[in-house]
Amino acid sequence: MLLIVGLGNPGREYEETRHNVGFMLIDRLASVGNIKLKRSGAALIGKGAVGGDQAVLMKPLTYMNLSGDAVARFSYFFSIPVESIVVAHDDCDLPLGRIRLKKNGGSGGHKGIISITERLGSPDFQRVRLGIGRPARGDVADYVLSPFRRDESGLLDEMLARGAESVEVMASSGIDAAMNRFNALK
Repeated sequence: MLLIVGLGNPGREYEETRHNVGFMLIDRLASVGNIKLKRSGAALIGKGAVGGDQAVLMKPLTYMNLSGDAVARFSYFFSIPVESIVVAHDDCDLPLGRIRLKKNGGSGGHKGIISITERLGSPDFQRVRLGIGRPARGDVADYVLSPFRRDESGLLDEMLARGAESVEVMASSGIDAAMNRFNALK
C-alpha cells in the first residue's frame, strides 16, 4: 500500500496558490479514483485504488513546515514504510507545467520536505515535483503564495493530469518505470 501525500497549506486563502499544487494533485487522484477524503485528526485522508493498488491519499491540514507531523502519524498508523510514501509538492526550480519524479534525496529548501524528512528520520520517500516556475523578479515567498494566472490554467491542468498518471504508474509498475516514462517529458 502507498501513502500518497500532497503538500499545501490549509485555508481558503491558499486554495488556488502555487504552493498548493500538491493538494490539487490529491484532489485530482481522489476524483479519478472516486475516493472520498475525510478529516481524520490533522489531515484529510481517503483510501481506495490508485493504479490498481490500494493507497491512502492524504492532505496534511497543518501548515507546510509541519507536514511531517501528520505524515509520520499516518505512516505509522497504516504501517507504511518510508519507501512506500509518495510526496507531491511544488517546485519553483522546474518550469511551470513540468513534473519530475525522484526516489529520494534532499529537500531543495522546501520546508514541507524538510519537515517530513525530519519526522520520518529518512529522506527515502518518493517525490512528485510539480513545476511552478520562478518569478522573473520579486520575492519567491510571495510568488509561491500567489494564485495561478488565468493564462496558466491550461499548463496547470496538463501538469496535474500527467502528475496523476505518473502516480498511477508508480503504484502499478514502480518508481523506476514511472521515472523512465515521465521524467523525459517536457
